[in-house]
Amino acid sequence: MATKKSTEASGKGVDSRIADNKKALFNYAIEERFEAGMVLQGWEVKALREGKVQLTDGYVVIRDGEMFLIGCQINPLHTASTHVSPDSVRTKKLLLHKEQIHRLTAKVEQKGFTLVPLNLHWKTGRVKCEVALAKGKAEHDKRDTIKDREGRREVERAMKSRSR
Repeated sequence: MATKKSTEASGKGVDSRIADNKKALFNYAIEERFEAGMVLQGWEVKALREGKVQLTDGYVVIRDGEMFLIGCQINPLHTASTHVSPDSVRTKKLLLHKEQIHRLTAKVEQKGFTLVPLNLHWKTGRVKCEVALAKGKAEHDKRDTIKDREGRREVERAMKSRSR
């Protein structure tokens, strides 16, 4: 029990974010979220600890009943990967239950649905990828998102100036 408290106190709690895909929330309307495990190599885990990852170009595909993350770039550390030839854009396998994968396959085959990685995070010492079943937004929906965001910023500025 003491070790659990000490990890939470140090800021490296049970669930901490590694990287976010902010473009996904702007470009897609999120329907459902799933947490999937990832199959990684040792040098990738070390690079993730240093935060050397980019999710913005990543997407998820389903092939032969298995899920894969494509386009997620993990830049290798020069000190940690001296004996290996790392591939920074290697296809990574995602781990999910077969029933969930079959259900997602059926939904993705419907018109307009896709699978998008939202973030990478640590959960009890393992790297997890939050995958979303999403539908692409139309251009007018994106404009509405921008308008709402700017409206919230103006309200926050007004509240901040009143408090002074």
